[in-house]
Amino acid sequence: MNRKSTPYKLTIVALAAVINILGGHLALALKLPIYLDSIGTVLVAAILGPVYGIIPGLLSGLITGVTGDIYSIYFAPVQIVTGIMAGMLFRTKWVKGKRMPLGVLAITVPGTLVSASISAILFGGVTSSGSSVIVFVLRKLGVSMTASVFAVQIITDYVDRFLAVALVAVILISIPRDLLANIQGGKENGSLQQDNE
Repeated sequence: MNRKSTPYKLTIVALAAVINILGGHLALALKLPIYLDSIGTVLVAAILGPVYGIIPGLLSGLITGVTGDIYSIYFAPVQIVTGIMAGMLFRTKWVKGKRMPLGVLAITVPGTLVSASISAILFGGVTSSGSSVIVFVLRKLGVSMTASVFAVQIITDYVDRFLAVALVAVILISIPRDLLANIQGGKENGSLQQDNE
């Protein structure tokens, strides 16, 4: 790791954790069926790669779990998977242009499998998220717990990750190239090339 870039990396990771916390609290306060707690995770994963992409989600999950929503701690593995997948896919062209919906699906599905399992096994499908209401309705209609949770999770997770990826794409275009190079330690990240393919 380039010592000169370390303060930049620490700063962007800390900022991303704060973005996750604010987004998560906003979604919780408004009882939205999406989570808004992975925007910072996707941002760091896009800029610094999958290893750094894990950190903001873990930090924000622990802090949010202690300060307002205990469920966040249990869903930290979802942030890990999201950071890894986003970090890998932002190094490709799968989150750009016409391919973006499929790239977002590739980011979403592994995390959804983890989050649906956690929700169904640990919490019976009921968490602090607004999407729990949809799970409850499906259960009353006779759909099994696992199917209800997965169906709701895949839809809400996809919308949540799509918004995060789209927002991060706009942010990346807005950040000056020299600042990105400083954050990355002077190395060019293949995911940040300004091509519109």
